Amino acid sequence: MKRQRIFSKHVAEPKPRLWSNCLRVGDVAYVSGMTARAKDGDTVLGDDEYEQSKVIFGKIRDLVEAAGGKMDDVVKMTIFVTNIVKNTEVWRARSEFFNGDFPACSLVEVSNLAKPSILVEIEAIAHLGSSTA
Repeated sequence: MKRQRIFSKHVAEPKPRLWSNCLRVGDVAYVSGMTARAKDGDTVLGDDEYEQSKVIFGKIRDLVEAAGGKMDDVVKMTIFVTNIVKNTEVWRARSEFFNGDFPACSLVEVSNLAKPSILVEIEAIAHLGSSTA
């Protein structure tokens, strides 16, 4: 199986030679850790965990759809937060993007992310075409 880099016009690409936002290998899409950075790469959208999570889940959806899938194809996520006490805000945003069986998930508290204003980072794996919806 060949690896294919996936692009979405809604998700800013990183500078060359840093990482790929999304790679598809066969029917699996691997989405790198997404944050709530705007397309300029500097501005962070959302002042709290809920708002940032909504931005991030939107980016994941855009990339999975660009890979040929849908959000319900996401089967695994790892969520990094800087304040574990605010996890319910992340779950609240997640419930706006998923129905039925939610993805398997790990939640990890970290001391810092790429910028002090970034509160949440989420990576995902989608098995395209696996949706039951």
